[in-house]
Amino acid sequence: MYREKRILLGVSGGIAAYKAVELLRLLVKAGADVHVVMTRNACEFVAPLTFQTLSGNPVHCELFNLIQEREIGHISLADRADLCIVAPATANVIGKVANGIADDLLTTTLMATKAPVLFVPAMNVNMWDNPLYRQNQERLVHHGYHFMTPAVGELACGWEGQGKLPEPAAIFDFAQDLVGSRDLAGRTVLVTAGPTREELDPVRYLSNHSSGKMGYAIARAARNRGARVILVSGPVALAPPEKVELVRVDTAREMHAAVLARCDEADVVVKAAAVADFRPAERAAGKMKKGDRQQTTLELVRNPDILADLGRRRGKALLVGFAAETDDLLENARKKLCDKGLDLIVANDVTEPGAGFGQETNIVRILDCNGTVETFPCLPKDEVAYRLLDLVRQRLSPGE
Repeated sequence: MYREKRILLGVSGGIAAYKAVELLRLLVKAGADVHVVMTRNACEFVAPLTFQTLSGNPVHCELFNLIQEREIGHISLADRADLCIVAPATANVIGKVANGIADDLLTTTLMATKAPVLFVPAMNVNMWDNPLYRQNQERLVHHGYHFMTPAVGELACGWEGQGKLPEPAAIFDFAQDLVGSRDLAGRTVLVTAGPTREELDPVRYLSNHSSGKMGYAIARAARNRGARVILVSGPVALAPPEKVELVRVDTAREMHAAVLARCDEADVVVKAAAVADFRPAERAAGKMKKGDRQQTTLELVRNPDILADLGRRRGKALLVGFAAETDDLLENARKKLCDKGLDLIVANDVTEPGAGFGQETNIVRILDCNGTVETFPCLPKDEVAYRLLDLVRQRLSPGE
């Protein structure tokens, strides 16, 4: 992840430069040490002081300013970076680097670094479609540079089309893949996330408060660590992670079928979804009317137990479950761990502040089949995901 990583954020002269401020905020919040390099044109859109205040580091704009007496600015910045992100990246900057031109601090630093470089283009749709620009991008991709695809929408110039800078959260997510450990390369991780819905009629359904944020964080973290990721997701209001195989489902039975169809491909299965235990015995064909009734009774039947079925037929896969509880947390988690045949279980008390459904954070205890309990403080869900995968990685045999 970004913690303790040195990120060089290059900002070139486009109207989307203001979005780089939010990207910087996300990187700093994630624990990165961010150093901003701005072109002269970028300084016309956003004042360097804004980036300096948020990063806590001097902003670099001039090629011939020395950081220290014996340090040449662009070489020092290039050598220290773990990752370079250029957002927004104009056609001008991309064209310069593609053709070996280094005539300002940003292009000189990009030419001198051995760190991964991510260009996030933002430009007029006609510039984006120009074959000369496309040749420049293809040349850089051929030489190992990375690119995000611009978003489609209304552009600042008044045109409609491709060329918008992606949202900062999307850039933040995409770039994690370039800076993280690759210790799960060659593995396949299957993750379930979100709630399921069990329809009562065409209008109503039974469900729960799961947002899917924990499962999506695990999917992103596994991808960032080099794994092939299959994400089986119930209905959520989250953007799909980049470079992840997404399988959308609605009901518990659909999730059961999707998971069992893919589990033989997996080295690790993480069941983070909150699956409905029961469904209506019958789904009404039309909307159920209340009429004059003061109460009604629903007949429910059990849904298939995905975790139990995985425990019986998982083969070589390491199996991780979740236990969202409101009381007797460790006792209930241990029982589920043993009953389902799990290797690890992640337990959280959803009544604790910072640990409930829909939160950006979680407070978890992770239990293994040997009785060990790892207790973690309140952490962002992305950090919980990384710590869980640390434990998963320890339990995977090197030769598998």
